[in-house]
Amino acid sequence: MVFFRIPFLFASFLCFFSLLVSGSSRNFPILDFEEGYNPLFGDDNLVLLKDGKSVHLHLDERTGSGFVSQDLYLHGFFSASIKLPSDYTAGVVVAFYMSNGDMFAKNHDEIDFEFLGNIRGKDWRIQTNIYGNGSTSIGREERYGLWFDPSEDFHEYSILWTESLIIFYVDNVPIREVKRTATMGGDFPSKPMTLYATIWDGSTWATNGGKYKVNYKYAPYIAEFSNFILHGCAVDPTEQSSSCDHSQKSIPIPSGMTPSQRAKMESLRKKHLTYSYCYDRIRYKTPPSECVINPDEAERLRIFDPVTFGKGRRHRGKIHHHSHPRQAESASA
Repeated sequence: MVFFRIPFLFASFLCFFSLLVSGSSRNFPILDFEEGYNPLFGDDNLVLLKDGKSVHLHLDERTGSGFVSQDLYLHGFFSASIKLPSDYTAGVVVAFYMSNGDMFAKNHDEIDFEFLGNIRGKDWRIQTNIYGNGSTSIGREERYGLWFDPSEDFHEYSILWTESLIIFYVDNVPIREVKRTATMGGDFPSKPMTLYATIWDGSTWATNGGKYKVNYKYAPYIAEFSNFILHGCAVDPTEQSSSCDHSQKSIPIPSGMTPSQRAKMESLRKKHLTYSYCYDRIRYKTPPSECVINPDEAERLRIFDPVTFGKGRRHRGKIHHHSHPRQAESASA
């Protein structure tokens, strides 16, 4: 069950759009956990630290765990610092994402960060995705190799969501931009969402298509969260009205990244992007309409995986659609 907090965050929205231009979290207020979130599931597998600013999510044979924002939001900047479990983590999924699936079961929106564990000696992988209006049949996944060990220290993962674009950031560096296009229609997330964080057992799909599963002799798996930012337009869940309705008329929505940020994003993608739905010739004979094809990116991915990104024979895709657990139930396979 999701609990909503009243009054909403009227004090923060005045500076909202002016700060979002930079896409940096340094200017946004850091919340204590209980200021912005409630436990979602997992009971004592969710551990709030004494400082009130950090929380640990545990996964063991009994259950995973998760938390959820107290408010619904329509657009904003949302961020947390996360430290992932170490050692053997195959089958483990840590998710930091926005969704309204509890309110719109058949036409939900979603904006995802997913962290996919691996066997010992192999790196964690990071995956991003968006759904709009229940468009789960059109996967818009991208996957990246991380350029650091996310289990050694905290790193910051952020989502910027506006009426016209979505940007994913890692340590304040953009890694992906999704611009709303007319041809996308309702596939662009446009309804109010809450923010979630979970750890759960994805043994059926997460590591090499389910070949490697969670090994509970290494449990508990612990994901650590801190530096919570929920800086957006809070929405009344009954009236669906936003605290930013009046300010949006006088403060313009930012148009996107600065040239410096875009250059950093392009450089990072050249080195670390390992999958993009726009170039997947097995799933899509013609790329979805919003895709802007970068020839250099297409060639690099083709060399990386000539079957998926070239003209090889059809095989089962590597990306799997799934649903995030949102109830207080066991996350074990």
